[in-house]
Amino acid sequence: MLWLLFTTGACNLKCTYCGGSFDPRIVPWRVTYDIGLLKRLIEADDEAVVIFYGGEPLLNPGFIMKVMDNIRAKRFGIQTNGILVNLLPRDYWRRMDVVLLSIDGREEVTDRNRGVGVYKAVVKALNYLRSVGVKRIIARMTVTQLTDIYEDVTHLLNLGFDYVHWQLNVIWTEKWDVLNWAINNYLPGIRKLVDLFVESARKGAILGIVPILGILSAHFFKPYEGPPCGAGYRAVAVSTDGRVLACPIAVREDWAVLGHVNVGFKPMRIQLPEACQRCEYRRYCGGRCLYAIMEGEKYWGKDGVEIVDYVTKETIKEILRIIPEMEQLISKGIIKKEDLMYDPILDSTEVIP
Repeated sequence: MLWLLFTTGACNLKCTYCGGSFDPRIVPWRVTYDIGLLKRLIEADDEAVVIFYGGEPLLNPGFIMKVMDNIRAKRFGIQTNGILVNLLPRDYWRRMDVVLLSIDGREEVTDRNRGVGVYKAVVKALNYLRSVGVKRIIARMTVTQLTDIYEDVTHLLNLGFDYVHWQLNVIWTEKWDVLNWAINNYLPGIRKLVDLFVESARKGAILGIVPILGILSAHFFKPYEGPPCGAGYRAVAVSTDGRVLACPIAVREDWAVLGHVNVGFKPMRIQLPEACQRCEYRRYCGGRCLYAIMEGEKYWGKDGVEIVDYVTKETIKEILRIIPEMEQLISKGIIKKEDLMYDPILDSTEVIP
């Protein structure tokens, strides 16, 4: 199981699509529960993947070190904006199996969304983490109206990120014209990324573009039972107050509370909407996003949710069109089928943006 551990509800940035820190009355800015109880829960899971989360997790490096020194897990990682990497000693970075750095692509896009100078700070963090021996570094993008998905993803790959994943700025944000943007910008860019992926595969190299890899993996290996991020059934978030949540952004919603570190928890049984159950793309999408399933219509209405569904289906279709050629490349021995295996739980990434 994936364990997303909030280290704090505070953040040192105030991104345009996020708003910065959580209200400390909802997500306290310091951990208030007994770490020994957390240890008992996590160590009962032989496949535990522990990813530090926030707020900005590096605002509480002491908690990170305490967990890594006292709790046994199969894998450790962190989702961070990268500004404060020097607050965690090098030895702990070397023990991280994966680091996700929040960066939205090119400098002008990142700095418009996250603040002036953030891009340069993240690139500096990327280079520092490489120098201390971190082997798996993933770019964690938020895609907005400013994004050119092809230009921004290829830019990040060229910077040296091993993988890139992204989330669309939809449902939990102010409504905007996603449909026209997707038709005229995003989906043509997805098409170009898919073509680039195939071009690279013909040379025997698999690009770390998570949505493409994750959808191909669902085809060649195991379909997704629910949202690919695992929210509620393969992944939980532990808030700083000890609540065990189905989804890390659902910090205010009662339906998301699965239990507490003091008493344990019970994973959700994911019940997809009827439209998802009938959908031909269900095995690749798994309902896309638990939060959107539970709360989407409240924020964007039925029509808004349907627009996002359309964009999701068109994205999946673009990726599925290359399956015949991927099968040929496998049969010719140019790539191995195993090269297409990708489990987002191990990295805490998003397959369906």
